[in-house]
Order: sequence, then structure tokens, then C-alpha cells
Amino acid sequence: MTLSPAVALDGVLSRHVRERPDAVFLLCPQTDRTLTFHQLALAARRIIVAPRMADNRPGDKIALLLPGGFDTVTLSLSLMLTGYVPVPLNLLAADEALGWIIAHSGVGKIITCADYSERLQRVLSVMPVAKRPVILVRETDLPPVGGAEMTPVADNATVSAAGSPAWQPEAGVALPGGSPRLTSETPALLIYTSGTTGKPKGVLLTHGNLLAAAGEIIRWHRLTPQDRLLCALPLYHINGQVIGTLASFIAGGSLVAPPRFSVSEWWSTVARYRCTWLNLVPTMIAFLLNGAAPIRCPGVKFARSASAPLSVAQHRQFEQQFGIPVIEGMGMTESGSLAFCNPHDNQVHGSIGLPCGVEAAVIDADGRQLADDQDGEIILRGPNIMSGYYRNQDQTAAVIDGQGWLHSGDRGHRDARGFYFITGRMKEIIIKGGENIAPKEIDEALAEYPAIREAAAFAIPDADYGQNIAAALVLNNGDLLDEAGLRVWCRQRLGTYKVPVRFIVVEALPRGGSGKVQRLALCAQFGR
Repeated sequence: MTLSPAVALDGVLSRHVRERPDAVFLLCPQTDRTLTFHQLALAARRIIVAPRMADNRPGDKIALLLPGGFDTVTLSLSLMLTGYVPVPLNLLAADEALGWIIAHSGVGKIITCADYSERLQRVLSVMPVAKRPVILVRETDLPPVGGAEMTPVADNATVSAAGSPAWQPEAGVALPGGSPRLTSETPALLIYTSGTTGKPKGVLLTHGNLLAAAGEIIRWHRLTPQDRLLCALPLYHINGQVIGTLASFIAGGSLVAPPRFSVSEWWSTVARYRCTWLNLVPTMIAFLLNGAAPIRCPGVKFARSASAPLSVAQHRQFEQQFGIPVIEGMGMTESGSLAFCNPHDNQVHGSIGLPCGVEAAVIDADGRQLADDQDGEIILRGPNIMSGYYRNQDQTAAVIDGQGWLHSGDRGHRDARGFYFITGRMKEIIIKGGENIAPKEIDEALAEYPAIREAAAFAIPDADYGQNIAAALVLNNGDLLDEAGLRVWCRQRLGTYKVPVRFIVVEALPRGGSGKVQRLALCAQFGR
């Protein structure tokens, strides 16, 4: 399809409101609410004129501690459309990590809901009073953002004969205070991702980055305004933000946005709303294979899988059981989502696919590009690649070289057809259900436990999550392991999702010549 020449997301909205204002963009399967493109424009306007937002200006960063679904999609997109920079907070993160992200990002306000406000108060209580952001509770401090509750705003809006506010496509979304129109270089999203250091890294993406990334998804998957996506992925991951939300928005299609993934309701939702494509991760595919009776949905053209490797066996089983082709791809937060994808008409099981909107290469340890079928580090370059990590020049310099290549940290190769394959990770991230988990963070929490002298977390295979967490422990002389007590300790410091499922007591951790713990050796020994 031909995409809009817009340089920022507000220009995309202007085109939709001008050409098809009453087309439905967003659907809520729990309440049957819908949101048209015209109503989205009104939702954005209501956010920026809300009294509790009066002291904010475009460019300000606003954190979101919210569950997924209809209202959160509307709010997050409304903030980007009006020049604010949403900072989605991971609901699975431990309190300490949340506090670090809030302080590092410098947000002035955090929008949450009643379910999380008590936790947020606890997180902020350890911060100096002068640096604590203002908490806004969505149901009380801000106007409703979606569907039937939306009404036209009188100021800066004229009503056409048809009863809808007239829209000036050249102006984009009207911003307060006479602010200029958004550009491709305007920051649009600050999203934090885990790294080997254990501290989350802030990936700041511009409107241009997001348009390039989502536009390539539209082209690759041949999306049109008639396509409808079912996506239950959270917005604190780049997949839910860009592939789930922005690809549908820019294509002019529609998105069914349940607040969470439900195996029992998945296929009935697909059928009820006549979805044409599905956005999944391998964990969801595993649950659907194990928990759902075979069903045929002939209107679904394809499902896509990313965020973690999909096993060849599950790939084939899903296609056979449900009659839906699965398109596997791979991306990074730093690349604005997708970087590789299999073609619809030429899938190679086990491959992450062909470069999608990026240049790609494989290099050796000295930075020399390698020939086909030679293993090395995969590197990327393109308009969707971030300019750097927020407030961290050293980490930026470590992953983006002088020629603009992003070093992915993934080890793999390219075959003679141009398809790429990942064979391992050069950095030691554990990917549990698509969630990046830094082993060093777990090491540090375990090492503080009184009976433990040393600890090393590592990945082990998991049928449902792709990978899960194990930890090798060296105990102090004479101490015994109280596994139940250690699990309580870990939950308090790491959050439930990062608690190792397996503890292994060893006499010593394997180390290389430089003294560094060899996690791959632990994976090889205990990861079967």
C-alpha cells in the first residue's frame, strides 16, 4: 500500500481524520467500546487540555504504570500524537528497578490506576520529596480517553455541517501554547530494556524512527485499512507499541486490544471481531497449542511470532493445528521493533528471515564482514535505529559504531539466499517469554543472601516460556540451602517473574582465563 508522506505521527492522524474520520481504529472486547480516528483526535485534545496536565509542555516525559488494553493504547498514542514522550513502566519489574527508571528518565508525572497506586507510592517513598513525580490516577485525575465518553472540545475546533469538527491536515494535532508541529526528529517514546549490566537502558525513539519501523511492517505484511489485528501484548515492550499499535494506526486498519492474553477467550475473540492477523510470541503459541481445541478461522491470513526464538516443532504444529501460517521475525527495542522477517511466500523454519527495512551484516571480533555461512555478530543500520541510549553515552558508544552500525549482541550467520540465523547470544540476556532479564541483576540479589557466597544465573530451556531462569550457587562453608526461604528473598528483591525456577548447589563456578564466570558452560551442563 502507499503510505502517507507524514514526517510525524500527528500528520498520519490528520490524514485519517480528513479521509475517513468515522473508521474504527480501536476495539475493546470486554466492553464492545470502539474508538474512531476522529474520536482519537478528540482524546488527544482532551489529554492536553486536562487541568492536571496544564503545567506540561510538548517534549515532557510522562510515565505510564498501567495494564494493557483499550484505554492504555488510547492514552499512550494520544501522548505521542501531542508531542509528549510516554515512558511505559514494566509491570513485572521489581520496585527497585521501577524507582531507578523513574529517577533516570526524569519524568514529572506518572499516570497509573487504582490497582497500582499503592505500589507506586511505595516506590516513590524512598526518593527525595523534591524529586518525586506527581501521580495521576487515570479514573479520577484525568478525563476519560475513549469511545462513547468522548465529546467535542469547543476551543480550537469548528463543527462542520456533518456534525464533526473540521480538521486541518497541515496543522496536525493542535498543541497548547502555540508549539510548532512535530518533526521526524521529535522524541516520541522512551522505553527501557534490560542489559548485561543489570540496569535498564532507556531507548529514546523519534517520530521518524517509529514511522520507519511501523511502515516497514506494513509493507512486509501487506497491511491495508481492511486488516484487523488481535494483539494482547503489553505496551511496555516495543512489540506491543510498534507492531501491535502503530502498524495498525499508520495503515489505517483496526486493532482489537484486550487487557491481557487469555487462552480460553482467544479464538472466540478472533472469530467475533473477524481479525485478519494475529500478533503472538512463542509463549502464547505454546499455551494455545496446549490449551485450546483445534479451531479454524478462515479469515485469518497469518500470525506473526517474535520477541524470542520459536521452535521449529511448535511452528509447524501451530500451522497444522490451526491452519494459520506463522511468519517469524526478529527485532530489538533499539531498532524500533522489527529488523528481520520471513517473507509470506518463502518461509524458512528456524530462520529469523531477511533484513526488513535495515542493512544487515555479520562481522568477526575485529569488525570485518564475514561471508555466507560464517558465524559472527549480527549488526544493523537503518532509519529505524535509535540514535543512542538516553543519558548514557558510554553504553551508546559500546553498541553503535562510527559508521552507524548497531551491534546486536546476537551471534549468527547468513546463508547463500540471504536468510539470517541466530545461533546464540554474545551477551548473556535470559529471554523468558519475550522478557529480557539480565542475569547480573539476579546474581546480585542472590549474593546478598546470608548463606550464599557466589551465584550465577543462566538460561535453561522451557517449553512454555522459551527460556527460564536457573541459578548455580556456591554456599558458605557449613551452610545449608533453605530453598523456600531463598524464594521468598528473591520475590522481595526481584519480583515473582525473575525468581529462578531451579537452584543448583555447586562447589565452584566455572571461570575462564580472565576469571569471568562462564555462563555458557553452566547452560551446557545443566540446561538439558
